[in-house]
Amino acid sequence: MIKVWDLWVRIGHWLLVITVGAAWWTRHGNEWHSWMGYTASALIAVRLLWGFIGSRHARFADFVRVPRTVAQYAGDLLHRREAHFLGHNPLGGYMVMALLLTVALTGLSGWLYTTDRYWGVEWVGETHEFLSNALLGLIGVHVIGVLFASVRERANLIAAMIHGKKRAH
Repeated sequence: MIKVWDLWVRIGHWLLVITVGAAWWTRHGNEWHSWMGYTASALIAVRLLWGFIGSRHARFADFVRVPRTVAQYAGDLLHRREAHFLGHNPLGGYMVMALLLTVALTGLSGWLYTTDRYWGVEWVGETHEFLSNALLGLIGVHVIGVLFASVRERANLIAAMIHGKKRAH
């Protein structure tokens, strides 16, 4: 077993799961909803910084690849000849970025809706709702991707996000 995910990546991941889940649960506009959104936004800010200064597999340079590489990986995946990656695979890297961006934009639009200038402005509320729904869809695809990759790699990726270790192939 090789240490892949550092403590901050793992704690940050599970805190995001909790705060985004709690924000969804309290979505009908109470103070907890706002605080969960602010907390999720702060976690995103720290994760963005960690993506540049963190451990090897936490860095964006380790898993954000050019579109051509991602397309090649997707084709290889369809033909069951994909390469193994100790950190995120190219599709997983894009999912991480999509989730980070969507949580950040959801938090931003939620915050805007609380300001004097944008309070009650319809497009801001609609944007926040759209992003929230898009986030739910991305989360669903993420979970399916993790389960699929766990089966394909014969590795428990959920456990790896708890203890931080993966088996080298």
